[in-house]
Amino acid sequence: MDISRADGGSYTDNLIGTLLAIFGNVLVSISLSIQKYSHVTLAGKKDPRVFYRTKTWWCGFVLTCLGEGANFVSYAFAPLALIAPLNAVSVLTSSILGLIFLREKSKPKEFAKQYGLPFLGCVLTIGGTYLFVAFGPNSHEKLKAENIVKHIVGWPVLLYLLLEIITFCLLLYFYKQRGANYLIIILLLVALLGSVTVITVKAVSGMLVLTAEGSMQLDYPIFSVMFVCMLASVVFQARFLSQACKLYDSSLIASVNYILSTFFAVVAGAVFYLEFKNEDVLHICMFLLGTALCFLGVFLITKNKKKIKTFEPYVTMDMTNGVPTIHDKGLVLQPDFNGSFSYGALVNNDGVAPVTVPVNLEQPPVGCRSTDASHGPPDLKKD
Repeated sequence: MDISRADGGSYTDNLIGTLLAIFGNVLVSISLSIQKYSHVTLAGKKDPRVFYRTKTWWCGFVLTCLGEGANFVSYAFAPLALIAPLNAVSVLTSSILGLIFLREKSKPKEFAKQYGLPFLGCVLTIGGTYLFVAFGPNSHEKLKAENIVKHIVGWPVLLYLLLEIITFCLLLYFYKQRGANYLIIILLLVALLGSVTVITVKAVSGMLVLTAEGSMQLDYPIFSVMFVCMLASVVFQARFLSQACKLYDSSLIASVNYILSTFFAVVAGAVFYLEFKNEDVLHICMFLLGTALCFLGVFLITKNKKKIKTFEPYVTMDMTNGVPTIHDKGLVLQPDFNGSFSYGALVNNDGVAPVTVPVNLEQPPVGCRSTDASHGPPDLKKD
């Protein structure tokens, strides 16, 4: 970062917020992998215990809380334009963990063919992260209740919120009334709600940090308003995201959702908190270049993830014994037992062997059938 662009306080705050966000995203990725491992282990051993009764799952849950807590606090120290794109760190960490936990040993040529694009995506993500952190906005203000109210009543924010509400209502109309279950429509709804989430999270987190430092902010009405809006936006955002996961592949959702959510979060930070007000053209262009590299990197990382093939049986009749047999047309892969969408690492089940499901039916001996046939009913007399 260019320290000459900002005072020491802003630089220190940005550094703390950036490190907290990176630490939080890494912890979340590790926790999701641990929880995924817990589910897969229980399924593999046919353990009758519920997943939340295992120590492994609780370890992942504690790490998730710590990671999300670090992400929440990071919004109080750094601009939205720096924190929002850092979600790419979670995708990057999950990709690396997936490579570590990969059970299948491939030949070098096959390995390069299958994982060449994800490796290139990791390199682009790392380079893009450095660029947007180094050239991102360095100005940061203490979010007191009075400052938040001043931001809300400004005409750019009111115009932005009006356009966002109109767009959200139109998309919701096509989604609910017209049955337009397109991925782009659902994820646009998620991204619009996500922009409200990051605005409110930054306000709530900033006021909580100031309160912890000794300046009480919780008795202002704006804190209650922001807190309620934060909870509501998070709940509806998770609901739409859950609908998208039921209809489309999770790897595609991961890349598209990251791109749309980051774009609207950066725009929200620029309009609501005026984060690019004192930035020059060069730093803005380099920031946009770094963000674009992260977009491309995340897309390449998630592009080659194999889709889960469901069990597609077909039935044939054994003409000799007359017994139906079930055959497996595809690979039976380990399902996502956590029931929610995430950037978990252990979703790549390349090493799983095909499974057949036999039908255990008692077959009478052939000799018995022939004996029974010999004692069948006598032939009828002809008229």
